[in-house]
Amino acid sequence: MLSISSEFCHLSVLANVVLQAAEALPSQDGVLIDATLGGGGHSALLLERHPQLRLVGLDQDPAARAAAVDRLAPFSDRIQITATNFADFTPNEPAVMVLVDLGVSSPQLDQAERGFSFRLDGPLDMRMNPAGGGETAGELIERLEESALADLIYGYGEERLSRRIARRIKSDLAFQGSYAGTADLAYAVAGCYPPKARRGRIHPATRTFQALRIAVNRELEVLERLLQRAPDWLGPHGLLGIISFHSLEDRRVKQAFVEDQRLERITRKPLVASEEEQQSNPRSRSAKWRLARRRPDDA
Repeated sequence: MLSISSEFCHLSVLANVVLQAAEALPSQDGVLIDATLGGGGHSALLLERHPQLRLVGLDQDPAARAAAVDRLAPFSDRIQITATNFADFTPNEPAVMVLVDLGVSSPQLDQAERGFSFRLDGPLDMRMNPAGGGETAGELIERLEESALADLIYGYGEERLSRRIARRIKSDLAFQGSYAGTADLAYAVAGCYPPKARRGRIHPATRTFQALRIAVNRELEVLERLLQRAPDWLGPHGLLGIISFHSLEDRRVKQAFVEDQRLERITRKPLVASEEEQQSNPRSRSAKWRLARRRPDDA
């Protein structure tokens, strides 16, 4: 049987872009806050490149934290890993860099029991922290009225067939009581598409599953809190770098970087993965990197 850490094998996106950005650190001797630690991929690269850097890694997923402990073992005297959502964190000292990767990691998608995947059958869960309580995706779709479910799928998934999908979901629930799992729900969503549209590069259930995951984990709400608080985690000239994966996130990051008087934008337009990276790691295709710098308080 595989251990938790060996199952949690994740290829970090935009690694070269993150390393290049870190060349502008205001100090080589300081704290890096990795607000979405995951398996520790980005942090391992940064700690190796910058031997005096210390890490505070945040993650609410116990499997991710266990994997990060193994991945970061060579730097054990320079790391502190905290079980928390980044929206609830307060640092003990100013950081030279805050790194945020908003993507769902490959292990979370690929482990059927987590309930994120429409390609692997599992329970309709989708909680980033299964031990933390809260409503599952299955409970959410059962609770919402049809119109509210349609609005959620459209608003968080940007799904143009949201009303048709919501109608199908609520009709199925009225008839059968609940969905057997993620594969059952994905099949129902795909059935709302015309036959030709079901065979495209993007699975028909992608946007609906994205919407449910965002709602279950309150992802946009916690992102807004992060954008409000993260600039205060930084010392003067500290870097705030964020990787987003869909327009709902990127739009909020861009707006914050433009409007927040504490920040100076470094990237005017988001950086994306090279063609080579996109070929080797398809999940990097939608990744966007934005970078800002904390202004001195007297600027």
